[in-house]
Amino acid sequence: MTVLVDTPMWPAHGRLWAHLVSDASLDELHAFARRAGLPPRGFDRDHYDVPAERVPDLVAQGAEAVSAGELTRRLIASGLRVRARDRR
Repeated sequence: MTVLVDTPMWPAHGRLWAHLVSDASLDELHAFARRAGLPPRGFDRDHYDVPAERVPDLVAQGAEAVSAGELTRRLIASGLRVRARDRR
């Protein structure tokens, strides 16, 4: 079981954002997010949106830094991925 965070590259609200996911379970993801102090409003169906400045702290707390492509591949392989067309 691993919590992953990708490279911040998604612009919104005047900053860059990264994604935080679990490759095992949403329970693991939510527990990690609670310990890290991430607000519940940051959760978006299969990931948390996190501002770039939080990434080093998340890695220090045990998240594995990966590329966006690697994060997506591992999220799909986990069966937890919510496809864009299913987000409506």
